[in-house]
Amino acid sequence: MDEQSKSSDPHDPNGRAQAAADAVYDRHLQRAFWLPGTRAAAVAWPIGRMQAQFGSWHYWWHAHLVDLLVDAAIHRPAPGTASDVNRLLRGIRIRNGGRWTNDYYDDMAWLGLAVERADRHLGLDHAGGLRILAGQMLDAWVPDDGGGIPWRKADQFFNAPANGPAAILLARTGHVDRAVAMCDWMDANLIHPQSHLVIDGLKKQPDGSLKAETGTFTYCQGVVLGAELEAFRSTGDGTHLDRMVRLLDAVERHCCTDGVINGGGGGDGGLFHGILARYLALIATDLPPVEGSDELRARAARIVTTSADAAWENRAAIGGRPVFGSDWRRRAVVPTDSGTKAQFVAGAVNPSEIPERDLSVQLSAWMVLEAAAAIELAKPERDLP
Repeated sequence: MDEQSKSSDPHDPNGRAQAAADAVYDRHLQRAFWLPGTRAAAVAWPIGRMQAQFGSWHYWWHAHLVDLLVDAAIHRPAPGTASDVNRLLRGIRIRNGGRWTNDYYDDMAWLGLAVERADRHLGLDHAGGLRILAGQMLDAWVPDDGGGIPWRKADQFFNAPANGPAAILLARTGHVDRAVAMCDWMDANLIHPQSHLVIDGLKKQPDGSLKAETGTFTYCQGVVLGAELEAFRSTGDGTHLDRMVRLLDAVERHCCTDGVINGGGGGDGGLFHGILARYLALIATDLPPVEGSDELRARAARIVTTSADAAWENRAAIGGRPVFGSDWRRRAVVPTDSGTKAQFVAGAVNPSEIPERDLSVQLSAWMVLEAAAAIELAKPERDLP
C-alpha cells in the first residue's frame, strides 16, 4: 500500500477528501503573479516556478477549483476558507485580464456556478460578477439558429457542455423558465436514440443543417442530470424525473466499468468523470422525496462511493500526499517533469504525456472524494423544496 496522506483517515470519506485538498494546496496553489491577496493554481505538477506563474492557465479548471474549495468549506468548516475563495476569484480575474468573461460559454457557466455557490454558502458577495455571467447565458440563447446556446462566441456548435451548466446556473439564479426550455431543447436534440446517453452537440453546417457530434462524454451526462434535477426541484414536473431515471439507466450501462465511472484521460478530459460524480451525488443528496426517489438516490450514491473507493485505493503518494490517476480503476503514476505537458489546441487542452501531472486529473479525484463525503454527511446542496 502507498504511503497514506498524513491528514486523512483512510476509512473516512471526509478525511480522504481532505487529503486530496491538502495535495492540491501544497502542489498547485500559489499567488497569481506573486501578487498579495490572490491565488491561482499551477496547471501542472511538477512544473518550474516561472512557468507556473507566467505559462498556461485554464479558466474552466480554475472554476472547478473554486467549486471544490466551497465543497471543502461545507464539509469541513475551517477559518480562512472563505478568504481563500475570495483570493482565488481575484486571481482568476487577474489572470483573465481583469474580466469575469471570456469567449467560451461553457467556461463562463462553470465559473458562474462556482461564484453562486461561494456567495450562497460562504456569505461572500460577487453579485456583480454573477449577474454578468448569468446574463451571458441568457443572451446566448438562439432557438432560431438551432440552439440552445453555442459553445463559444461567434460559433454555431450547440453542445451539452455549455447548455447543461448554463441551465443549472439559470435555475439557481431565478431564471427557471429558461432553464426548463434548455432542458427541453437538450432532451429533444441531444439524446442518442439507442443508448439514451447525451451526445456532445449539434454543429450547424454551411447549408443550414445541423450535424450531430455523437461523442458521449461522461461530463455531458453529469450536467444534464444536474439540469433536470434543478428543473424538477423548481417545477415538480415529473417529466424531468423520468428523464433522470432514463439517463441514470444509461450511465450505469455505458459510463461505468465494475461500478466505477470511466476515466477521461488528462487535459480537459481529466475533469469529465469528476463532474459526473458531482451531479450523481447531487441526486443522492438533493432529489426531492417522491415515489421512487429513494431507489434513484441509492443508485446514484452507489456509483459515487464505488468510484471514490477505487480512486483512493489506486492512488500513489509522494511526500505523504496522494497522487490520483486519470482512470480510477488503475494504479496512479507519480508524475515527473519529463515528457510533454498539457497544451491548449483549438479551444481544448490536450493531456500531458503523464496525465497525473495535470491539475484537472487531481481536481477530478478530489471532486469524487468530496461527492462521497457529501453523501456520507448527508449534506444537501440546497434545502429541499
